[in-house]
Amino acid sequence: MSQYTAPVKDMNFVLFDVFKADEYWQSNSTLAEAIDPDTAKAILEESAKVTEQAIAPFSRTADEEGVQFNEGVVTTPECYKNAFNVVAEGGWIGLAGDPEYGGMGMPKSLAAMHEEMMCSADLAFALYPGLTAGACLAIRAHASDEFKETYLPNMYAGTWAGSMCLTEAHAGTDLGLIKTKAVDNGDGSYDITGSKIFISGGEQDLTENIIHLVLAKLPDAPEGSRGISLFIVPKRHVNQDGSSGENNNVSCGSIEHKMGIHGSATCVINFDGAKGYLVGEINKGLACMFTMMNYERLLVGLQGLGAAERSYQNALTYALDRGQGKGNPRMGEGATDPIIVHPDVRRMLLNMKAMNEAGRAFTTYVSIQLDKAKYDEDADVAKIANAKGQLLTPIAKAFMTDISLEMTIAGQQVFGGHGYVREWGQEQLVRDTRITQIYEGTNGVQALDLIGRKVAMDNGVTANTLAKEVIAFAQENEQLFPKELKQLTEAVDVLSAVTVDVLKKAAVNPNELGAASVDYLHLFGYVMYGYMWAKMMVAANNVSDEQLKTSKLKTGRFYFSRLLPKIHSLKAMIESGADELYQHSVDDF
Repeated sequence: MSQYTAPVKDMNFVLFDVFKADEYWQSNSTLAEAIDPDTAKAILEESAKVTEQAIAPFSRTADEEGVQFNEGVVTTPECYKNAFNVVAEGGWIGLAGDPEYGGMGMPKSLAAMHEEMMCSADLAFALYPGLTAGACLAIRAHASDEFKETYLPNMYAGTWAGSMCLTEAHAGTDLGLIKTKAVDNGDGSYDITGSKIFISGGEQDLTENIIHLVLAKLPDAPEGSRGISLFIVPKRHVNQDGSSGENNNVSCGSIEHKMGIHGSATCVINFDGAKGYLVGEINKGLACMFTMMNYERLLVGLQGLGAAERSYQNALTYALDRGQGKGNPRMGEGATDPIIVHPDVRRMLLNMKAMNEAGRAFTTYVSIQLDKAKYDEDADVAKIANAKGQLLTPIAKAFMTDISLEMTIAGQQVFGGHGYVREWGQEQLVRDTRITQIYEGTNGVQALDLIGRKVAMDNGVTANTLAKEVIAFAQENEQLFPKELKQLTEAVDVLSAVTVDVLKKAAVNPNELGAASVDYLHLFGYVMYGYMWAKMMVAANNVSDEQLKTSKLKTGRFYFSRLLPKIHSLKAMIESGADELYQHSVDDF
């Protein structure tokens, strides 16, 4: 696999030129104490060093070695031990963690860029620290002060890891069907019994303890999702002095043999009367989990983006070096021209570049909404930001990962036959990225969440607020790029009209929401990426770096001319309605 170079220059441009994140940080009393532009830039540079040097060079080796399972013991790839130590000792797991418990207190808009770099370096490896940070979010938001003091410092430090134990063999999306039981011992502890599947990092040899967050039901719990509670269940009991003690009744029954992310241990975890401790209120476990879901689903989008960025870098390097054919006078007198001169290769590379850079801006935009929802001192600003974050999370998860798989396949295609063999690393990126469309809620479920919950149940209020924001930006800057910003305004009008039409039809036929959902999510995604490119073009127009300015303006125009027009075919498919989808009986299949 070719060398990974973290796109720090572009990250700085997005943070400070496009979104002027530093101005918001300095206006907020909490963030102003934690972060300033120089510190942020230093963090990005250091993250680049860690990911480029300690993780990325070994991703293919880790993929080939994979995870081993022997009588309940899970062994991760040998190179992961050093990489995890580097990440843990550098404080990267607690980058956005609460400083009261040893975290660094950085905003999500900065932490997301570190997460992208981690996922570019090795998506499978990134799951271990990423899921630990996610578990910390739930504990920080809902656990007692005693539990926070017990668990968070060791988890931020990477001494202990975290896992999320939700899925059971018969209960994936419908968590109301879970059978894992919790029995109150009357002393503040519960006996947890049941089996969970597909648990990333459920067992591993990187940390001395693993803190499982487990969904379970008490015997008298209400039916369905209303009866789910959340419990902390450590792999090893925690002693009075805070050290790890004897083993709890938690064991790994097996690991999955997967298409990709071979370095990530995907486990069956069995709880046999294991001691657990309630997080939050009884029967409110899903609410506790959803505290972290916006962050975790954004992280999955970043996983896709990270792999797509690595794919682009690999493909670009190859396209500049690989000689095939001759016929471009501008390339000189060599025996062959590099394949970057060929139109289809250029098309694929520009598609990748345009979508990846828009994705980076979009994840930053969503991260800023999460930061405002968490930190803003104006309750109204925080409320609006939270609503926008909720609205855009399924797009960040589903649209970005759908597109990212396309981008990894495009990178593979640039390599031709060499992309299909293991030597170059492109097929690994395709395999690794595929899971991002499936876990943390399949992309079809995300599409239903977007149109059914975030738009229909909101009567389109937040979507309309966002549309007004985009149109106002376009009108304010239309003199700079009249063609592109007119196109953006028209795209917003298309999205708004489709939204109104689908909601109107759904009032008569509820099937309309589901029938439109995936195409609607993609239409929404392309419009948001158009907004991101408009913001990047406006910002680039004012930078002194001529190379960056030229690249951004040309790539932005490419997006508006070749990619945003896809919304019109999506609109036509949505307008065809639900009848064609539902006219088939089961026998017709």
